[in-house]
Amino acid sequence: MSIEARLKELGITLPEVSPPLASYVPVMVQGDLAFVSGQLPFIDGAVVTGTLGKDVELDHAIAAARACGLMILAQLRAEIGSLDRVARIVKLGGFVASTQDFTDQHKVVNGASDLMFEVFGEQGRHARAAVGVPSLPVGAAVEVDAVIAIASA
Repeated sequence: MSIEARLKELGITLPEVSPPLASYVPVMVQGDLAFVSGQLPFIDGAVVTGTLGKDVELDHAIAAARACGLMILAQLRAEIGSLDRVARIVKLGGFVASTQDFTDQHKVVNGASDLMFEVFGEQGRHARAAVGVPSLPVGAAVEVDAVIAIASA
């Protein structure tokens, strides 16, 4: 089954791509790798903001990380034409705005990781980092970037 068909089967609609907030490109393809810039969590058209351990609940942050994953897929599709070209999700990097005593960053970033496995199956399993940071652009609660192996067109 194609990935595009899999998205439909799962009832997943990818969001409209968001433009860069600064001086960078959303996706850079080099050889057979696509490097997807950090994506913010848009839910219902607004960025999920706040800090874990202070004013954002874990479940909401997991949903926000999933939203980051959806934007990664949307940006990738816009750049390479079809998600059927994805050979493997190589690595995700998750950044979680959190207080010093919050230690569940790994659970937050599971929102994006679980999405990749849901969509791509075994090719969605990946290496990962999940780190806590004091703040993120525009006050976002989560940001996720990706390295993705792609097949030639």
